[in-house]
Amino acid sequence: MKLSGLDIFKYLPGAKKSLHTNCKECGCPTCMAFAIKLAQKQITYDRCKYMSEELKTLCKKNIKSPQKIVKIDGLKIGGENVLYRHEKKFINKTVLAVIVNCKTPDYKEKLKRIENFEINRVNEKMKIDLVILRNKEKHQPENLCDETVYIEEKDFLKLSIKKIEDTNFKKTVEKLVKTRTKAIIDHNEKYCDPVYVYLKSTTNKYNLCARASYYLCKYANMLVFEDFDENLFTTLMILRQNIYTDPQKPLQVEPKIYEFNNPDENSLIFITTNFALTFFAVANELENLKIPSYLVVIPACGMSVLTAFSAEKFTAKTVVKTLKKFDLLNKVKTRKIIIPGLLAHMKDDLEKSLPEFEIIVGTVEAYSIGEFVKKLI
Repeated sequence: MKLSGLDIFKYLPGAKKSLHTNCKECGCPTCMAFAIKLAQKQITYDRCKYMSEELKTLCKKNIKSPQKIVKIDGLKIGGENVLYRHEKKFINKTVLAVIVNCKTPDYKEKLKRIENFEINRVNEKMKIDLVILRNKEKHQPENLCDETVYIEEKDFLKLSIKKIEDTNFKKTVEKLVKTRTKAIIDHNEKYCDPVYVYLKSTTNKYNLCARASYYLCKYANMLVFEDFDENLFTTLMILRQNIYTDPQKPLQVEPKIYEFNNPDENSLIFITTNFALTFFAVANELENLKIPSYLVVIPACGMSVLTAFSAEKFTAKTVVKTLKKFDLLNKVKTRKIIIPGLLAHMKDDLEKSLPEFEIIVGTVEAYSIGEFVKKLI
């Protein structure tokens, strides 16, 4: 079980009012402070010289990783120690694997599609993690792509990874939840192996995507597919990227001037924050406009537009400082800057701080940029 600060404290001298109560030898002011830090894994149990053997045994069991990690050529599977990402974060991303049967006529074509498949999002390049080669002959190829791990099925089946065949959605979910709960909460060693769900070939890709998405969230360490579909894996990779981020660290991009469709000195100028999701929403629209434009990204600690404004990270002073840093005034002849619609109230302050520019209030939502630009030009 997971030990709380109170669970630990009741075993310490401070709770029993015995000798060495709040002795401070551990470096903490009180036994309660030590217990809380130990529960949060900010300190080790051996810092207390007067801990009972019973508590030592509980602590040793508690600090042991509840789920094993299985490695395949550096690819890590499992090793999770929380049920919910807001508690800390998930550690090793759900591995996306594809079965390739080397006895089928089109296996080379399938391998080539897997090799060529790649998506880039939020400064991360993503490819298929693992290819499992079924019925592979010695002369047949492997390791076609450096970013993808290849393994023969006979070797894969020897690994300590529990298989759940996806024959019934409800039962599969129940098994996944039970396995993770038993491992994390109960520290039951019978459930400490990572788990993969095997998804058979189907023509209903929408249903397959929905099931796989749910399993990815709760709690498959790996998904193994007989099918390979680019749209399916794009969807799953984007979902996985959002889940396996650190909830305490916002996704952010580099603050700088980004160029779209070969802009020149007369091109449109947009401004936003360096929150990754905001940036990519705006960038996608500007790219699809096919109109030359600049996007000035303000450093805002990875905060969204309104959050950055509320935290005083997106201010007229910050904008002026950023434009000077990138020498925008000398870079363009354009004297109009389009700001996010959510910051319409900043228009007057910006015009006072940037007398050389006319400030235009843009759209609230990124998808409206296209229509807005058509009316603007």
